Amino acid sequence: MPQLAFNIANLQAIIRHLAYTLISLMQHDIQYDVLIIGSGAAGLSLGLQLSTTRKVAIISKDELDAGASAKAQGGIAAVLDKQDRIDNHIQDTLIAGANLGDPEAIQFTVEQAKASIDWLIEQRVPFTEDQDDASGYHLTQEGGHSHRRIIHAADWTGLAVTSTLIERATEAENLDLLSHQVAIDLITRAKLGLPGNRCLGAYVLDQKTGHVNTFKAPCVILATGGASKVYLYTSNLDGSSGDGIAMAWRAGCRLANMEFNQFHPTCLYHSQAKSFLISEAIRGEGGKLVLADGEPFMHRFDDRLELAPRDIVARAIDHEMKRLGDDCVYLDISHRGRDFVQSHFPNIYQRCMDLGIDIAKDPIPVVPAAHYTCGGIITNQDGMTDIDGLYAVGETAFTGLHGANRLASNSLLECFVYGHAAARHIETNWSQATLDELIPAWDESQVKDSDEDVIISHNWDELRRFMWDYVGIVRTDKRLTRAQHRVEMLLSEIDEFYSNYRISGDLIELRNLALVASIIIHSAQQRKESRGLHFTLDYPNSLPVARNTILTPTNFDWQ
Repeated sequence: MPQLAFNIANLQAIIRHLAYTLISLMQHDIQYDVLIIGSGAAGLSLGLQLSTTRKVAIISKDELDAGASAKAQGGIAAVLDKQDRIDNHIQDTLIAGANLGDPEAIQFTVEQAKASIDWLIEQRVPFTEDQDDASGYHLTQEGGHSHRRIIHAADWTGLAVTSTLIERATEAENLDLLSHQVAIDLITRAKLGLPGNRCLGAYVLDQKTGHVNTFKAPCVILATGGASKVYLYTSNLDGSSGDGIAMAWRAGCRLANMEFNQFHPTCLYHSQAKSFLISEAIRGEGGKLVLADGEPFMHRFDDRLELAPRDIVARAIDHEMKRLGDDCVYLDISHRGRDFVQSHFPNIYQRCMDLGIDIAKDPIPVVPAAHYTCGGIITNQDGMTDIDGLYAVGETAFTGLHGANRLASNSLLECFVYGHAAARHIETNWSQATLDELIPAWDESQVKDSDEDVIISHNWDELRRFMWDYVGIVRTDKRLTRAQHRVEMLLSEIDEFYSNYRISGDLIELRNLALVASIIIHSAQQRKESRGLHFTLDYPNSLPVARNTILTPTNFDWQ
């Protein structure tokens, strides 16, 4: 019997070796100068900048235009009007961010705004024109802004921008656009047991073949967006699962201000309108928030009424819904007339009409929904993270621009300003970008196919529901503790599943989302005050000094 057991053990070892060899043969080592994970505004603009001199890959886990950038309706904030000033935009951003924004980051971003807009015009983005305006373009005003400074393409700015940039990217000779590629984890020297902690690439699941490939690159950029899908109700698509934030944390990067999750005040409330956003610009053009009986209510919360920053408007709506037990409130733009509504908001008008809502004569039912992650991976002004060769741009990054609450239409602006800054830094310092390490192939010889995928969907639903209930617009210490206990159990269950079963796109997203949820909860527990997007009944006032919440992973290397 001992001999038989020995033979069986040997046979099992041989089978595992053969399986690993076969998997390795099926895998591909793919090398680029620059690997960009994410195909939104940040990733596309950076890739186009670098593709003139470098071999670049932009990978997307879905279709190239399926991210949050393409859904942005409002526009891009920039000082383009002669009546406006750089200082005005800076001050508006500081105020909206509850005095937690970094003045240097804000000034840098605002000063670079016009150059970013000029570059987008060069790429042939079809911004809405207005010959009566000195800028030549129609500028609108949104909540928190003291002037009209939002340049836009009707009410589908994000789609206009991403479609144009994708078109330019397909024309670029040195740029490969790869869809349905899900990044699993970053590859670093530290993970390979080598000195230092430079990023070397990433393991990527090809959802079309089911194989995991090794992407090697001396420069890797995380442009993966935010983590709003951690909440039950969100304006974002399913892909906003915090992938870049989770990968960076596991690799050893610090994170900041993850407790600040912006809830957009006005998402369409309709059973068939999943994630459809009602643009801030409607309130900028005179739209009024009212109750079911037509009574306005914003005057009870802020002197700026509907043009107050998003955190204030979202809490006001949440308060009225809970006070009255209503499922929604209403946004009324009908007084502007049909011609105005159709010409300024054609996309919103048509979508609502498809659902039987004529916004030219009837108010729009709206509710708050998770919209934007204000915190993220700590970067400097060049988009550099704590790890050499690893950059982060866009919503996944923490630049210091947003503070405790993002000012409307500063998000797309941040994508372009920091995307261009990262491109300049990479090009200037290219001589340091070397890659000669041997990287092992992804090993899945020890795992098996799952017959219990229902666990993934169940955990996904449970996670998003308790985050909405306990870590939402209004928080308490007790709610955060309850959320922490639940996320710890989920993380343990997910890690066990991840270790034993073959990975899938859904499992990768769930793993990342649960980790980010844990980080959000921990960050919220650290802040013993109410500020901006973080409002807690236990600490309703703000502290005299505003400080960032910085979390450091156990594998962080100060050297």
